[in-house]
Amino acid sequence: MKDLETEVPKQYRLAGIDVLRGLCILSVLLHHIHLRFALGKYPVKGVLPETLDRVLFWSGLYAVIAFFVISGFLITSLSIRRWGELGSVHTGRFYRMRMARIFPCLLLVLAVLSVLHFLGVPGAAMYPNPAKATYGQSLFAALTFHMNWLEGTRGWGPPGWGILWSLSVEEVFYIAFPLVCLLLRSEKVLPWALLLLIVAGPINRVVYADDQPWGAYAYLSCMDGMAFGCLAAIVSARVTLPDRVLRASLVAGALMAMAIVVFCDEDNYHVGLGGYGLNFTLLELGVALMLIPLGNGIGNRAMSFGTSWLRALGRWSYEIYLFHMLPLIALMIWFRQSERSGHAIVATYVVMLLASIVLGWLVFRFFSEPLNRRLRGRITRSS
Repeated sequence: MKDLETEVPKQYRLAGIDVLRGLCILSVLLHHIHLRFALGKYPVKGVLPETLDRVLFWSGLYAVIAFFVISGFLITSLSIRRWGELGSVHTGRFYRMRMARIFPCLLLVLAVLSVLHFLGVPGAAMYPNPAKATYGQSLFAALTFHMNWLEGTRGWGPPGWGILWSLSVEEVFYIAFPLVCLLLRSEKVLPWALLLLIVAGPINRVVYADDQPWGAYAYLSCMDGMAFGCLAAIVSARVTLPDRVLRASLVAGALMAMAIVVFCDEDNYHVGLGGYGLNFTLLELGVALMLIPLGNGIGNRAMSFGTSWLRALGRWSYEIYLFHMLPLIALMIWFRQSERSGHAIVATYVVMLLASIVLGWLVFRFFSEPLNRRLRGRITRSS
């Protein structure tokens, strides 16, 4: 990979990737805000043209899939920078670095959700139901990264807990990642292992298309996204491509990803590309094609202008994602109790969006980032 420290000014490095992450977290927020009102039978359907409504409010799963690709790219790129060869990954240090980033926020949000559960707050509390997961099962699943499996077998849980399914998929992949790298030893062999995940993705989505949410949440239904990201990082680091090819890759990837979001309904598992499980595959490929040039500094300068707010959302995306359901739950309770409707819905959408962002920033600024730096500093000194 080109040395971004020297070839690209600091303020432009990874700007494009932060923009992508910012767009993804916005999509997730809009989806979950809209879903709260749609499930509450409020008059929010049909207000916007069908395509615009779907792109704005029903692309949340696509956004999470794009996050998987970006995550695979970043973790592989950082591993190559730290250890030179993926076959030389230090497993212990890799796991400690992941834990320093993941667990502080995860433990904090689980503590808050636990308090809300025992207080009986709707959206966080699990009520006695033999068909649904219990509080203990959900807490254990969140801490052992199988919340996706739990929801796939026991149905959707309270929204405050349910969003943890994606973290389970991601972290199980990263538990296996350094072990596979060490086992294979060679970066020339690793792409073939990643290709197996890429092939398995659409097959798994088709096989379990009628078994939702398991079909969308299953490990093999999502890990092809991270495999695409890993491959993009290896190409970006090891293959020297002309700038014109990188620019073409950036444009082609953006057009491919946008086409999927605009023209393919993410919830339609039986029609068109969705019937073959390929809508997600093509979205992942499009994002990966964008990441290769962005990882080489192409497009970062252009995507940095006028996007500082969006890049900030990208940097805070993990915290926003984990905690955004808390203000949504609180504001939805207030909205129902106040019996508001009409124009108040639009205002509440905006307040929910801003509250989610502010809470994510507060957690990032005063909790996760300081603690992450301290923990990682200790890991570096002890290595």
